[in-house]
Amino acid sequence: MPDPSGHPRTIAIGDIHGCSTALETLLSAIQPTKTDTIVTLGDHIDWGPDSRGVLDTLINLSSRCHLIPLFGNHEEMLLAARQSRSELALWMKLGGEDTMDSYGSYATWDDIPRSHFQFIENCRPYYETEQFIFSHANYDPDLPMEQQSPQMLRWEHLFPPRLGPHYSGKTVIVGHTAQQTGEIFDLGFVVGIDTFCSGGGWLTALDTASGHYWQANERGDLKTRQREASS
Repeated sequence: MPDPSGHPRTIAIGDIHGCSTALETLLSAIQPTKTDTIVTLGDHIDWGPDSRGVLDTLINLSSRCHLIPLFGNHEEMLLAARQSRSELALWMKLGGEDTMDSYGSYATWDDIPRSHFQFIENCRPYYETEQFIFSHANYDPDLPMEQQSPQMLRWEHLFPPRLGPHYSGKTVIVGHTAQQTGEIFDLGFVVGIDTFCSGGGWLTALDTASGHYWQANERGDLKTRQREASS
Protein backbone atom coordinates (compact mmCIF):
# COMPACT_ATOMS: atom_id res chain seq x y z
CA MET A 1 0.00 0.00 0.00
CA PRO A 2 1.15 3.62 -0.44
CA ASP A 3 3.13 5.29 2.35
CA PRO A 4 0.45 6.58 4.76
CA SER A 5 2.56 9.70 5.33
CA GLY A 6 2.31 10.52 1.65
CA HIS A 7 6.10 10.62 1.27
CA PRO A 8 7.53 9.53 -2.08
CA ARG A 9 8.96 6.02 -2.03
CA THR A 10 11.87 4.47 -3.89
CA ILE A 11 11.18 0.77 -4.39
CA ALA A 12 13.56 -1.69 -6.03
CA ILE A 13 12.24 -4.85 -7.72
CA GLY A 14 14.58 -7.78 -8.33
CA ASP A 15 14.99 -9.93 -11.44
CA ILE A 16 11.49 -10.51 -12.86
CA HIS A 17 12.51 -13.03 -15.56
CA GLY A 18 9.14 -13.27 -17.27
CA CYS A 19 7.12 -13.82 -14.08
CA SER A 20 4.12 -11.63 -14.85
CA THR A 21 1.81 -13.06 -12.18
CA ALA A 22 4.34 -12.35 -9.43
CA LEU A 23 4.91 -8.85 -10.80
CA GLU A 24 1.20 -8.05 -10.93
CA THR A 25 0.77 -9.40 -7.40
CA LEU A 26 3.54 -7.15 -6.12
CA LEU A 27 2.18 -4.08 -7.87
CA SER A 28 -1.28 -4.70 -6.45
CA ALA A 29 0.25 -4.72 -2.98
CA ILE A 30 2.55 -1.74 -3.54
CA GLN A 31 -0.07 0.45 -5.28
CA PRO A 32 2.44 2.79 -6.95
CA THR A 33 1.59 6.47 -7.16
CA LYS A 34 2.88 9.32 -9.28
CA THR A 35 5.30 10.35 -6.52
CA ASP A 36 6.91 6.91 -6.24
CA THR A 37 10.07 5.80 -8.00
CA ILE A 38 10.27 2.12 -8.91
CA VAL A 39 13.63 0.75 -10.01
CA THR A 40 13.51 -2.63 -11.74
CA LEU A 41 16.96 -4.18 -11.53
CA GLY A 42 17.12 -5.74 -15.01
CA ASP A 43 16.55 -9.23 -16.38
CA HIS A 44 12.90 -8.46 -16.96
CA ILE A 45 12.79 -11.25 -19.57
CA ASP A 46 13.77 -14.92 -20.14
CA TRP A 47 13.22 -18.16 -18.21
CA GLY A 48 9.75 -17.35 -16.90
CA PRO A 49 6.47 -18.01 -18.77
CA ASP A 50 5.39 -14.51 -19.79
CA SER A 51 8.12 -12.06 -20.77
CA ARG A 52 5.68 -10.37 -23.15
CA GLY A 53 3.23 -9.76 -20.29
CA VAL A 54 6.01 -8.41 -18.08
CA LEU A 55 7.04 -5.83 -20.69
CA ASP A 56 3.43 -4.81 -21.29
CA THR A 57 2.93 -4.36 -17.55
CA LEU A 58 6.09 -2.29 -17.13
CA ILE A 59 5.28 -0.05 -20.09
CA ASN A 60 1.86 0.61 -18.56
CA LEU A 61 3.46 1.12 -15.13
CA SER A 62 5.61 3.94 -16.50
CA SER A 63 2.47 6.12 -16.70
CA ARG A 64 1.61 5.48 -13.02
CA CYS A 65 4.95 6.25 -11.37
CA HIS A 66 8.55 7.21 -12.08
CA LEU A 67 9.83 3.93 -13.51
CA ILE A 68 13.57 3.34 -13.88
CA PRO A 69 14.34 0.01 -15.57
CA LEU A 70 17.95 -1.17 -15.52
CA PHE A 71 19.74 -3.07 -18.28
CA GLY A 72 20.59 -6.64 -17.31
CA ASN A 73 22.64 -9.32 -19.01
CA HIS A 74 19.48 -10.92 -20.44
CA GLU A 75 18.47 -7.66 -22.11
CA GLU A 76 22.01 -7.48 -23.48
CA MET A 77 21.71 -11.02 -24.85
CA LEU A 78 18.39 -10.29 -26.55
CA LEU A 79 19.77 -7.25 -28.38
CA ALA A 80 22.91 -9.17 -29.36
CA ALA A 81 20.76 -12.05 -30.64
CA ARG A 82 19.23 -9.74 -33.26
CA GLN A 83 22.66 -9.15 -34.75
CA SER A 84 24.29 -12.59 -34.80
CA ARG A 85 23.21 -16.18 -35.36
CA SER A 86 25.73 -17.40 -32.80
CA GLU A 87 24.43 -14.92 -30.22
CA LEU A 88 20.88 -15.98 -31.08
CA ALA A 89 21.75 -19.63 -30.43
CA LEU A 90 23.33 -18.71 -27.09
CA TRP A 91 20.37 -16.59 -26.01
CA MET A 92 17.88 -19.31 -26.91
CA LYS A 93 19.71 -21.70 -24.58
CA LEU A 94 19.70 -19.16 -21.73
CA GLY A 95 16.02 -18.34 -21.53
CA GLY A 96 15.43 -16.74 -24.90
CA GLU A 97 13.27 -19.62 -26.09
CA ASP A 98 10.84 -18.91 -23.25
CA THR A 99 10.72 -15.26 -24.23
CA MET A 100 10.01 -15.99 -27.88
CA ASP A 101 7.32 -18.51 -26.90
CA SER A 102 5.53 -15.77 -24.95
CA TYR A 103 4.90 -14.01 -28.28
CA GLY A 104 3.27 -17.09 -29.77
CA SER A 105 4.15 -20.40 -31.38
CA TYR A 106 6.88 -20.01 -34.01
CA ALA A 107 7.25 -16.31 -33.15
CA THR A 108 9.83 -14.26 -35.04
CA TRP A 109 11.39 -10.88 -34.34
CA ASP A 110 8.49 -9.31 -36.24
CA ASP A 111 6.09 -10.56 -33.56
CA ILE A 112 7.77 -8.50 -30.86
CA PRO A 113 6.22 -5.01 -30.67
CA ARG A 114 8.54 -2.10 -31.38
CA SER A 115 7.57 -0.66 -27.98
CA HIS A 116 9.13 -3.70 -26.30
CA PHE A 117 12.43 -3.19 -28.09
CA GLN A 118 12.32 0.51 -27.21
CA PHE A 119 11.74 -0.31 -23.55
CA ILE A 120 14.77 -2.62 -23.50
CA GLU A 121 16.97 -0.20 -25.45
CA ASN A 122 16.13 2.61 -23.02
CA CYS A 123 17.04 0.67 -19.86
CA ARG A 124 19.74 2.40 -17.82
CA PRO A 125 23.10 0.85 -16.87
CA TYR A 126 22.64 1.90 -13.21
CA TYR A 127 20.78 4.40 -11.05
CA GLU A 128 22.13 6.47 -8.17
CA THR A 129 20.51 8.61 -5.47
CA GLU A 130 21.91 10.46 -2.47
CA GLN A 131 21.78 7.30 -0.35
CA PHE A 132 21.58 4.33 -2.73
CA ILE A 133 23.14 2.82 -5.82
CA PHE A 134 21.15 0.41 -7.98
CA SER A 135 22.97 -2.00 -10.29
CA HIS A 136 21.81 -5.14 -12.02
CA ALA A 137 24.74 -7.36 -11.06
CA ASN A 138 27.64 -5.93 -9.09
CA TYR A 139 29.96 -2.95 -8.57
CA ASP A 140 33.61 -2.09 -8.09
CA PRO A 141 33.75 -0.47 -4.64
CA ASP A 142 36.61 1.84 -5.63
CA LEU A 143 35.10 3.34 -8.80
CA PRO A 144 32.39 5.93 -9.38
CA MET A 145 29.40 4.45 -11.16
CA GLU A 146 30.10 6.19 -14.46
CA GLN A 147 33.44 4.35 -14.60
CA GLN A 148 32.06 0.86 -13.89
CA SER A 149 32.51 -1.68 -16.69
CA PRO A 150 29.52 -3.26 -18.45
CA GLN A 151 30.89 -6.65 -17.37
CA MET A 152 30.72 -5.62 -13.71
CA LEU A 153 27.30 -3.98 -13.96
CA ARG A 154 25.61 -6.80 -15.92
CA TRP A 155 27.47 -10.08 -15.47
CA GLU A 156 29.59 -10.32 -12.32
CA HIS A 157 27.99 -12.34 -9.53
CA LEU A 158 28.29 -11.40 -5.88
CA PHE A 159 31.24 -13.11 -4.20
CA PRO A 160 31.24 -12.23 -0.49
CA PRO A 161 35.03 -12.45 0.10
CA ARG A 162 35.54 -9.77 -2.57
CA LEU A 163 32.70 -7.49 -1.55
CA GLY A 164 33.25 -4.21 0.23
CA PRO A 165 31.37 -0.98 0.81
CA HIS A 166 31.25 1.44 -2.09
CA TYR A 167 33.65 4.31 -1.42
CA SER A 168 30.70 6.73 -1.55
CA GLY A 169 29.20 5.17 1.57
CA LYS A 170 25.97 4.50 -0.31
CA THR A 171 24.09 1.22 0.06
CA VAL A 172 24.14 -0.81 -3.16
CA ILE A 173 21.01 -2.69 -4.24
CA VAL A 174 21.55 -5.43 -6.83
CA GLY A 175 19.92 -8.44 -8.48
CA HIS A 176 21.49 -11.09 -10.75
CA THR A 177 22.92 -13.42 -8.08
CA ALA A 178 19.96 -15.72 -7.47
CA GLN A 179 19.21 -16.44 -3.81
CA GLN A 180 17.64 -19.87 -4.17
CA THR A 181 16.52 -19.84 -0.54
CA GLY A 182 14.12 -17.02 -1.39
CA GLU A 183 15.76 -14.83 1.28
CA ILE A 184 17.42 -11.54 0.41
CA PHE A 185 21.22 -11.31 0.62
CA ASP A 186 22.07 -8.53 3.07
CA LEU A 187 25.50 -7.38 4.20
CA GLY A 188 24.26 -3.93 5.13
CA PHE A 189 26.33 -2.10 2.52
CA VAL A 190 25.05 -4.35 -0.29
CA VAL A 191 21.63 -5.97 -0.61
CA GLY A 192 20.84 -8.64 -3.22
CA ILE A 193 17.16 -9.06 -4.07
CA ASP A 194 17.13 -11.62 -6.87
CA THR A 195 15.18 -14.25 -4.97
CA PHE A 196 14.81 -16.79 -7.80
CA CYS A 197 11.23 -16.18 -8.89
CA SER A 198 11.57 -17.96 -12.24
CA GLY A 199 13.03 -21.01 -10.45
CA GLY A 200 10.13 -21.40 -8.06
CA GLY A 201 11.17 -18.76 -5.54
CA TRP A 202 9.95 -15.23 -4.98
CA LEU A 203 9.98 -11.85 -6.67
CA THR A 204 11.10 -9.21 -4.18
CA ALA A 205 10.27 -5.50 -3.97
CA LEU A 206 12.20 -3.47 -1.38
CA ASP A 207 11.19 -0.06 -0.05
CA THR A 208 14.68 1.38 0.37
CA ALA A 209 13.78 3.95 3.03
CA SER A 210 11.69 1.83 5.39
CA GLY A 211 13.31 -1.56 4.78
CA HIS A 212 9.85 -3.05 4.26
CA TYR A 213 9.70 -5.60 1.47
CA TRP A 214 7.08 -7.60 -0.34
CA GLN A 215 7.56 -10.99 -1.98
CA ALA A 216 5.26 -12.68 -4.49
CA ASN A 217 5.49 -15.88 -6.50
CA GLU A 218 4.00 -17.19 -9.73
CA ARG A 219 1.12 -18.79 -7.81
CA GLY A 220 0.05 -15.32 -6.74
CA ASP A 221 1.05 -15.80 -3.10
CA LEU A 222 2.18 -12.68 -1.25
CA LYS A 223 4.12 -12.10 1.94
CA THR A 224 5.57 -9.02 3.57
CA ARG A 225 8.77 -8.78 5.57
CA GLN A 226 10.99 -6.22 7.24
CA ARG A 227 14.67 -5.89 6.47
CA GLU A 228 16.63 -6.35 9.69
CA ALA A 229 19.17 -3.74 10.68
CA SER A 230 22.63 -5.06 9.80
CA SER A 231 25.18 -5.20 12.59
